[in-house]
Amino acid sequence: MAELILYTNPMSRGRIARWMLEEVGVPYETQILGYGPDGMKSSAYRAINPMGKVPAIRHDGVVVTEVAAICTYLADAFPQAGLAPAHDSRERAPYYRWLFFTAGPLEQAVVNKACGFQSTAEQGRMLGYGSYGNALDALEAAVSAGDYLADGRFTAADLYVGAHLGWGLAFGTIEKRPAFEAYAKRLSERPACRRAAAIDDALMPKKE
Repeated sequence: MAELILYTNPMSRGRIARWMLEEVGVPYETQILGYGPDGMKSSAYRAINPMGKVPAIRHDGVVVTEVAAICTYLADAFPQAGLAPAHDSRERAPYYRWLFFTAGPLEQAVVNKACGFQSTAEQGRMLGYGSYGNALDALEAAVSAGDYLADGRFTAADLYVGAHLGWGLAFGTIEKRPAFEAYAKRLSERPACRRAAAIDDALMPKKE
């Protein structure tokens, strides 16, 4: 069996990668890394991800970083899980669109706002997301159009988008809109999502 390793921390975006692995349903090993010189910033881990960040996966000797890339890669590497539209399907278009909209414009808009950066109208012309409101409006229209974003069923795009919405709603970085809350709640009830959350919750540092 091919080697499959998840490098992660339970307080990181690695939770999304674990959810994806639980949806895929194949055995994998987990390596937990701390936020410091002996963990993510160590020379050993920087040889895997020079950014010194998690998550990353190693699959049969191939390393993949960046959560959207990990989700896309795993969906294609394990087609039996049914987490991506067929390669020759027109549904690949919305699948790719919303995966990378969330990885790019949405995350930039949300993080910039959380860090206190408010763009002017002129600056918005230079930014891929335009404005925080524009990014949220675009995503709201997408998740309001149906239960899922592509192919009429759950795919890796839903997992990635749903994870971002769930995180943002929980921490107040994304506005609580009914469409966002309904979509995130529906996805969070998936058995694989619950399994992944339970695994990572058990790995969280214990409060003294």
